[in-house]
Amino acid sequence: MKAMILQLNPFYIVLALTIMCYAAYAMFSMIDHSNSSSSSNSQARSGWIVGAASLLTLGHWTMHVVLLLASDFMLVIAWNVFLPFFLSVPITFCGLYLYLRKPWVRGRQWLCAIFISASSVILHHLTQWTEAIEQFSLNPVLLSISILLHASGIFIALVIYGMKKKFYRMISGIVVGISTMMLHKLSLESVIVKYEHILSLDRMNDYLLLVAFILSVTTLLSLIFGYTSWLNTRKYVMINKQYKQLVENSMDTIALIKDGKWDYMNPSGLRMFEAALEAQLAGSSIYSLLQDHHHEEMGRWLDKQEGDEAGELDFMEFQWKTLKGNMLHTEIVKTSTVQSGVLVHQFIIRDISQRKKYEKQLIDSEKLSIAGELAAGIAHEIRNPLTSLKGFMQLIATGRIQQNRYYPIIKSELARIESTVSEMLMLAKPQVYEFKPVNVRKVMEESMGMVGSQAHMQQVNLQYTLMEEPIWVLGVNSQLKQVFINILKNAIEAMPYGGDITIAIAIEEGDVVRIDIHDEGDGITDEQLSKMGQPFYTTKDKGTGLGLMVSYKIIYNHGGKITAISKLEIGTTITIRLPHYKPAQEKEQLSKPSLQAANDVPQRKE
Repeated sequence: MKAMILQLNPFYIVLALTIMCYAAYAMFSMIDHSNSSSSSNSQARSGWIVGAASLLTLGHWTMHVVLLLASDFMLVIAWNVFLPFFLSVPITFCGLYLYLRKPWVRGRQWLCAIFISASSVILHHLTQWTEAIEQFSLNPVLLSISILLHASGIFIALVIYGMKKKFYRMISGIVVGISTMMLHKLSLESVIVKYEHILSLDRMNDYLLLVAFILSVTTLLSLIFGYTSWLNTRKYVMINKQYKQLVENSMDTIALIKDGKWDYMNPSGLRMFEAALEAQLAGSSIYSLLQDHHHEEMGRWLDKQEGDEAGELDFMEFQWKTLKGNMLHTEIVKTSTVQSGVLVHQFIIRDISQRKKYEKQLIDSEKLSIAGELAAGIAHEIRNPLTSLKGFMQLIATGRIQQNRYYPIIKSELARIESTVSEMLMLAKPQVYEFKPVNVRKVMEESMGMVGSQAHMQQVNLQYTLMEEPIWVLGVNSQLKQVFINILKNAIEAMPYGGDITIAIAIEEGDVVRIDIHDEGDGITDEQLSKMGQPFYTTKDKGTGLGLMVSYKIIYNHGGKITAISKLEIGTTITIRLPHYKPAQEKEQLSKPSLQAANDVPQRKE
């Protein structure tokens, strides 16, 4: 028999609509929580989606039962009517998962709407399919219209939800409730049912008791879900407010960058860039304020993926212009994330202009201090021979002495002045030399020959094992020989009563040539050792300290390093390390080598 025309009691309509709207509102609240969950915490995210799908299906099923009570359709309650509920939950979950999946799926709102509509149709019609039905038929046109209307309503609700406007969850929930009510009404109108028996009063009472129990449980669950969602939403809002206060009140600039443009900047950043309103920067290119010579470097930095260089803090220093044209020196820490499928960079920018100013003042002060020390040292080293020259010139001017007698002394003092000036020029004036393969063993043998007579006079033995196999470095022969002679002379002068100087040359790990020169002198203290290489510092009675400083500079410009170890009453060991050179493997690198001997580490030109 055909069902009678649906006549709904207004009370049931309001109750069913309220239940459905409330369930939809709670579902959207849970979706918000799933979006706020960390992307790495996939279990928490999935848990919120499962809860949202279950709550929407539960509200839908409850609304269906309430409206059946108000209709002429027989309400048949059996345990098999719960099967549609358990089928609808995973289908709804799939729809919500596709909607929330990142990166976004194209047409995700329609996909979600189709899945939820399919879930609703299953819930409506399979619930009516019981053993009490003798004949069941559908009007496909009316059913199709009901599905289309319901899917359109879900789509509209999802679009409104995605806009995040005021009361967006409430409006979306009402749209879902109304569209679901329309689906239920049209679905019942499209059904023709013939029952096997008449619903008796006793059976009705049993059904009503079971329905009352089910509705009580579902209402309780809905309230629990809704209250939990409300508590979490409130907690999220409080945390969000705290974070917002931290960002807004931060002394450092915090900014978001999308597609190379400023997307957000806190008040500190607006003050730093001298902007009166956020609109003056929002949407503009970051390169408009960045200094031109930093554009390429900034582009590479933004393109670099997080974690490319493990263990390194991802920060850089850049120079900017403010909106008023003032210069800014900043250091920036960068983190990156994906929001709504778009790569977003977060900048924490600190203004270090004042620090740079103080650093420049400190450097200038140190330069003046060093210049003063150098001037005092030069004046001391040149004044003494000049005093002697002045005295001899005065004696010669009297005509009472033989002039030839003092010429050698005058010549020696002039040579002393010339030597001091030459060493200072070598430190101050850049000179360019050819960079060639040098056999350090051969250079050491030549250096030993040049200091051999001095060593013999002071009863010093030079112990060095001669080897035919060469050890190559890339450098300047004359400069390396100057370094070896300076160090050997210092070692000889450190042993006025004689002793042994041990020389060893070898290749150590890391493809580095190591040269050790050990003397058996009295040694020096740690304080004296820390000052080695400084201009005009020497432990000898006669000396400028410039020789060792020049040696340090030469080795540094060869890409090497000098270190010293000394123990009192035992002696001192000077260690020189230079990069090893393999001519057979690197001939192509020798085409145009050069060395700037005063200030810079040499650049190998190819």
